[in-house]
Amino acid sequence: MLPKIFKPFKSNINNLIRIGPKKDGGYVIDKRVIKKTNKIISCGLNDDWEFEKEFLKINQKCKIIAYDHTVDKRFWVKRFKKDIISLLLFKKLRLEKILDVFKYIGYLKFFKDGNKHLIKKVVNNERKKKEISIKNILKNQSNLILKIDIEGDEYKILEHVNKEFLKINLFIIEFHNIHKNLNKIKNFIKKTKFKIIHIHGNNYGGINKNKDPKVVEMTFINSKKFKTSKDKSNFNYPIIGLDYKNLKRRADIELKFHE
Repeated sequence: MLPKIFKPFKSNINNLIRIGPKKDGGYVIDKRVIKKTNKIISCGLNDDWEFEKEFLKINQKCKIIAYDHTVDKRFWVKRFKKDIISLLLFKKLRLEKILDVFKYIGYLKFFKDGNKHLIKKVVNNERKKKEISIKNILKNQSNLILKIDIEGDEYKILEHVNKEFLKINLFIIEFHNIHKNLNKIKNFIKKTKFKIIHIHGNNYGGINKNKDPKVVEMTFINSKKFKTSKDKSNFNYPIIGLDYKNLKRRADIELKFHE
């Protein structure tokens, strides 16, 4: 079972909306933040910007700034070779496989006209040229959605995210190896003024011996900007119609919380 403190606060089901695909890369947010957000800052990009792409269809005035030091020229060359081989070996041509080959074109098309991808590693303290601190990322920002998926480095920047609370409407984060970092997550939740409004177990990461997910996706809302309940949610997680399996061929993870 997950700690009780991980359980989201009660939300009006009509306020919750999934943005992005019905698979890995989609996240549940509160629709009230959409029109009040002028920028999404995504820390961790890889080859998936479907959340950001769909968000812009609803709020066309929003801009996207992404940071990921791993998505460089070598990344795209390696990916292109892999996709070509996969396409040639696949007996039945599927549209998804064909489109994968042209992913780089979609990347170039999306990251223009104000949307930017910066090839920098997100860190707590900058020491190298290709690093940027979360402090500098959030400098002079306001009314933003902060999305973090940086493969374990998220624990290094949580304290500063708390300090920049007033700038952030909504905070989406993937916590990795939670069985090893429970105290860090609990301390963050206890100190923060953000409130959890959604949680989902990412089945890519698998489960531990207690059948709890090793990776969870959490959505936090700014409780000073948006009215939130004082009561805990009575939803079952995953929520039918909002949550979908990250990895389709593996069962989704049913979440249980300590009372």
